[in-house]
Amino acid sequence: MNSDTPILEGGLDDAVGPETPGPPLPEGIPTFDPNDPVENAVIRRLVGNWHRRATVKREEPDLDELFDLSRADYPERILPFRDHPTFRGLDPEKRAELLSWAWIAYNRHTVMAEQKVANPAFALVMEGEYPGLTGEALNLSLAQAMVDEQYHTLMHLNASAVTRRKRGHAMPDNALPLSHTARVHQELRDRAGERWEKSLTTLAFATVSEISINAYLDLLAEDTTIQPINSTTAKLHNRDEYCHASISHVLAEMVYHHLDARQRRYFLDMLMEGLDAFVANDYSTWHRIVDLTGIDGGHEMLADCQADAGRARLVRDYTGLHKLVEQMGVADQVDFDWSRSHIAH
Repeated sequence: MNSDTPILEGGLDDAVGPETPGPPLPEGIPTFDPNDPVENAVIRRLVGNWHRRATVKREEPDLDELFDLSRADYPERILPFRDHPTFRGLDPEKRAELLSWAWIAYNRHTVMAEQKVANPAFALVMEGEYPGLTGEALNLSLAQAMVDEQYHTLMHLNASAVTRRKRGHAMPDNALPLSHTARVHQELRDRAGERWEKSLTTLAFATVSEISINAYLDLLAEDTTIQPINSTTAKLHNRDEYCHASISHVLAEMVYHHLDARQRRYFLDMLMEGLDAFVANDYSTWHRIVDLTGIDGGHEMLADCQADAGRARLVRDYTGLHKLVEQMGVADQVDFDWSRSHIAH
């Protein structure tokens, strides 16, 4: 659901003005600036792929032509090992390959957050799994949000695909492990004995993901030093997620107030488990990337970083979730070190 478009009313052309080039675009895709060539190309490519099964292949914007081979695919400034001697000593070609893998992993992590956490939670809400969450308007907004998430998935798959083509490396997604967040979510669901525990685990992780993903996307969205297609993909995705954060905030509050004391305690615990998982550096993925790129001393480098508590978290802005627990009146009931977040300032 676009933040500036009423549910199932209007359209993307209304949001961006009458001069949007090309055919009308479907509901639900991210708003964009038609005068920005990269934003326009990403969106048009997205729509072209979406309709390919139903129409004859038409000419589509060529993302490859907009790819800047001179730019890195991922910002070094957010690498947990950015200042480690092993990384600093890599030759430029090996460093560039590692950064390309980092971008592929970033996309994979984002896709898994949508496909394995957010959309399953939205589907459970629509199926009537949670008390207090009913109504046509709610279901319509969630259905549109789920369409958004599918577009976001396609955006990130497109971005990975053009990176593979232009960099000349296979870099398959399935060479990487399940993302840390998806893995922890599944482990907690498997451990849960009751159906309500499994359902609340998924809702809690989706709440964290949808409220906190803006901070995750922000790491690349406004970075002008990296590949413009990559920063633009994150920026376009980010716009929708500000609206999804509001939806998830309301869902969490509504459900919490319909739970009994035991269920409330469990839901709060799962929120904190989800936050810990979501903001962490995914070292399992980094160890696999070190194997794939053949970096000498890479595992030792990662072990040094893992031993440093200051490098444990990738995302440090927890403002959204902190605001949620405060508004729910439960800030004193959760165990999380907020002091290392931007909210401390």
